[in-house]
Amino acid sequence: GFEGCEGTVVDVDAMPPTHIFASDELTPMFGTSQAASKDAEGSTEDPEDAERNETNGTRWESSGWATHGKLAWCVSGVFLSLTTYGLLQERIMTLPYGKQHDMFTSSLFVVLCNRAFSAATAMVALWSKGEGLTASAPLKHYASISVSNVVSTYCQYEALKYVSFPLQTIFKSAKMAPVMIWSTLLLHRHYTLQEYASAGTVTLGCAVFLLTGNVKSVIKEVHATDGGMFYGLGLLVLFLVADGYTSTYQERLFKRYRMSIHNQILHITTFSSAISLLVLAVTDQLTETAKFVFQHPSCMLGIITISITATIGQMFISYTIQNFGSLLFATVMTTRQCVSLFLSCIFFSHPLSGWQWVGAICVFSALYFQSFTRNASKR
Repeated sequence: GFEGCEGTVVDVDAMPPTHIFASDELTPMFGTSQAASKDAEGSTEDPEDAERNETNGTRWESSGWATHGKLAWCVSGVFLSLTTYGLLQERIMTLPYGKQHDMFTSSLFVVLCNRAFSAATAMVALWSKGEGLTASAPLKHYASISVSNVVSTYCQYEALKYVSFPLQTIFKSAKMAPVMIWSTLLLHRHYTLQEYASAGTVTLGCAVFLLTGNVKSVIKEVHATDGGMFYGLGLLVLFLVADGYTSTYQERLFKRYRMSIHNQILHITTFSSAISLLVLAVTDQLTETAKFVFQHPSCMLGIITISITATIGQMFISYTIQNFGSLLFATVMTTRQCVSLFLSCIFFSHPLSGWQWVGAICVFSALYFQSFTRNASKR
């Protein structure tokens, strides 16, 4: 089934609110938690499995090579799909195409293709399961989530024109702060001093990374201007605000209405596709973008591949959470983001200063610490 952006609606571009101390992506497509969806729908775990899991203390602690093989399969799937997604994202938005060195400029077109593919996948999943297509909540709620989701994803792509991918990766790890704020306002949730300390440490690491080295885009026209860099930072801040709202509101929706994951994804991605298409048409971007991708088919192939890898990544995300729990998943995602940052520095020649590495280590160490301490408290 379509279980990934999905698996509650985990976006490769947005981590679920219950996993705010795990990094990432891809988001995206939104951000609710597997836990939230199970609260709304009821657990489907087999009673014998539940008893065994209770005995072992964690979901994935069962014996046998089969379990280790399944874990390796999940980790490999998450790493390969989402790392490919991240590298292609940077290639499309920052490197030229053709002999004329034409730059692809329509971030919203990438959002449209991604959401349309996800909507189609969700519809197929619903048909295969025999579920209805009727909305389980008032459409205004889906529309609200869709607007913020389109804004956050657009800002994520658009920011790569002005700032480096490593900065975008580090900045996305700071989403825990806005999620905590939105969760306090909308869900009346309270956090421990340790959680605030972890969020503060991540924010400090982001600041160190930002202030101690080059964070400008590799695009030459933008690289020479400080104004472009500050605009990119503004886009990343807007991404954090919109993404935090998206994931928190989605969790709120799961708690208020009984709905299937695929049904929610279908309606949110359909709204998101419609919003993206409307804005592209109104701003006259649709025709120009169509011309560009026809002139440069490799660009369209990259966009299609992004949509496919995002959906595959979402499936692996859901499967990993379902079989091994959110705590292990958080660790896997944090590690994957470290790898993505490292590979981006290699393939796209991003020089990082010593202090920037210190900032990155500070960010990821805080994320790992939070995951492990939450794991210990669960036990």
